[in-house]
Amino acid sequence: MRSSRSLFHTVAFSALLAAASFTSGAAHAADKITIMVGGYEKQIYLPAKLAESLGYFKDEGLDVELLNEAAGVDAENQLLAGAVQGVVGFYDHCVDLQAKGKFVESIVQFSQAPGEVEMVSSKHPEIKSPADFKGKTLGVTGLGSSTNFLTLFMASKAGLKPGDVVTVPVGAGGTFIAAMQQDQIQAGMTTEPTISRLIKTGEASVLVDMRTVESTRQALGGTYPAASLYMEASWVDAHKEEAQKLANAFVKTLKYINTHSAAEIADKMPKDFYVGDKDGYVKALDAGKGMFTPDGVMPEDGPKTVLAVLSEFSKNVKGKQIDLSKTYTTEFVKNVK
Repeated sequence: MRSSRSLFHTVAFSALLAAASFTSGAAHAADKITIMVGGYEKQIYLPAKLAESLGYFKDEGLDVELLNEAAGVDAENQLLAGAVQGVVGFYDHCVDLQAKGKFVESIVQFSQAPGEVEMVSSKHPEIKSPADFKGKTLGVTGLGSSTNFLTLFMASKAGLKPGDVVTVPVGAGGTFIAAMQQDQIQAGMTTEPTISRLIKTGEASVLVDMRTVESTRQALGGTYPAASLYMEASWVDAHKEEAQKLANAFVKTLKYINTHSAAEIADKMPKDFYVGDKDGYVKALDAGKGMFTPDGVMPEDGPKTVLAVLSEFSKNVKGKQIDLSKTYTTEFVKNVK
C-alpha cells in the first residue's frame, strides 16, 4: 500500500512539475510586446495596424499591443524610458539618437520615401518655395519629430538661418487642419489622409511632395528611408527570436501591400481611418503605396541621405562620427521565408 501511495505521489508531483513547466513556457511565449506608433491612422504607418488586422502577429505566436502617439518624438521617448519595446516611426531617429549616445536600430524598413507633404495655406499665396518660409510659423507633428527634421532641412537648403522660421507642434489630422484654418500656421508638414482632406476643401495646396521615391529624390537629394520598426539594439540582441517573429509578420504585411489593391487594403483598416471619405482614402493610398518596400530591406543608398539631411541643420549630428551600420539591420528580414 505504501509503495502504491509513494508511486501515486511521485506521478502527481511529476504531473505538477510538467504543468508548471508548460504554464511557464506558455507565459513566456505570450509575453506582451508593446509597440508605439507615431499615429497609426496615418497611411505612412499603415503596416502596423494592417499586420494586426490580418492576424499576422497571432500567426507568429506574438501578443502585440499597438499604442497610438501623435508625434514620433514622443514615441521615441517612451522607447528610451523602457515603457515600450518598439516604435513604428521614422528611421532618422536611429541616426539622431546615435549622435546622442543611444543605440536603436531599424529591424524592418517599411518605406523608402517619407510620404510627407509640405502644405501651404490658401491664405498665404506668397509662399512659393521654402525660401519664403522666412518669418513664417510652420506646423510639425512635434518638436524633434521627423516632420521637424525635414522642415528645418528645407529651410536650411533654401538659405534660411536658424531663427528665420518658427516650428510649432500641431499633431496631425484635425489638430493640424484647425491650426491652418485659424492661421496659427501658414504652412506645415503632414501625411495622408490629412493631405487629401485639405486639398479637397481648397484650404491648402502642395508645396513640396515627398510621397514617392522620385519626388523625394528631387526634394532631398536621394532615397529617404522613413517609416520603420525600430527598437533598442540591446533589446534586439537579447530577444532575437521575438525580433525574427516581428520581422516575419511585417514582411508578410509588406508583401500583402505589394500584391493587393488600395481598395482591398483599405477594407482591412478601421473605418474611422477613412475620416468619412473612403473613396478619398483609397485614392490617396493608391497614389502613395509605392513608397512601401516590398521586403522590409533598407534601401542601400538611404542611410547616407538621412545622415546628409540631418547634418545640414542639426547641431547634434553635424560633425559627429555616425556608424550607419549600427542604425539598422537586415539580419531578420533576410531570414524571412
